[in-house]
Amino acid sequence: MSQLFPALGPYFWWIVAALLLLAEMMAPGFFMIWLAVAAGLTALVHVVAPMAWESEVLVFAMLALLAVAASWRVVRRSWAVKSDQPHLNQRSAALVGRSFILPQPIVNGSGKISYQDTLWDVDGPDLPTGARVRVTAVEGLRLRVKVGE
Repeated sequence: MSQLFPALGPYFWWIVAALLLLAEMMAPGFFMIWLAVAAGLTALVHVVAPMAWESEVLVFAMLALLAVAASWRVVRRSWAVKSDQPHLNQRSAALVGRSFILPQPIVNGSGKISYQDTLWDVDGPDLPTGARVRVTAVEGLRLRVKVGE
């Protein structure tokens, strides 16, 4: 079968790498560049050690897997950047752990607290107006509270 299809050669892999780089520039994301790197490395491997086209395809597949796996580790690490304001767009999550004074009583496990001109629905034990509560959790748009310190 190798005699019917001669080796693809380094020029083939350089062209594949160039096409993948063009596709990377036109498509959103950051994925095809790693396949382009694998194609370029396959061309270099073929220059150093010429081989049959089947072997070239196998080398490309292995290099592509390695490049994508390596890039995933780098990208995942860059996504793990910690923010100094982790709850910036999650106002309710930012309330967990905070204490409030009840503007009205909690009756039958349901009541309200006021924070920055917003009334928040709360669930917790029945408590009178003026009791101090601490937010312990967020469940959807409702806050779970307990008697605070």
